[in-house]
Amino acid sequence: MSETLQPVDLTVVDTTTAEWQKFPIPQIDAVLDCLPLLSDPDTGMQVMKMVYKAGFTNPWHTHPCAHGIYVLDGTLSTHQGDYPAGSFVWFPEGGTMHHGATADADCTFLFITNKPFDIHYPTG
Repeated sequence: MSETLQPVDLTVVDTTTAEWQKFPIPQIDAVLDCLPLLSDPDTGMQVMKMVYKAGFTNPWHTHPCAHGIYVLDGTLSTHQGDYPAGSFVWFPEGGTMHHGATADADCTFLFITNKPFDIHYPTG
C-alpha cells in the first residue's frame, strides 16, 4: 500500500534582510534589538536572534520559562562565567541570573525559550 506524502511547509527567515525590532520588555527595549525567527502558538516556544551591545548586562532577573542562548559571535558574560562563540548555555526556569556582553565586544546569539517568555526584576 502506497501513502501519499504530504511535505510540511517550512518556516524560513532570511536574517540578512529581515527587519530587527526592539525587544518587547520595557526595562531593556531601548538597548536590545531582536529578530524574531519562530514562535509556536501551541507551546509559546520562541526563537530569536539578538545582540547584546558591548558592556550591556541584563541585571539580576528571573523567568517563568527556561531558555537557552547559543552564542554566534562575541562572548556571553553571565553570573557563572564567560562563554565564547560556539557555546550553548541553558538557563533553568525560575533561576536568578544575569547575562550580557563583555565590555570589549557585542555578543550576537540565538535566544530559545521553552514556553512563553516573561521576565521579572527584583523590586528591592
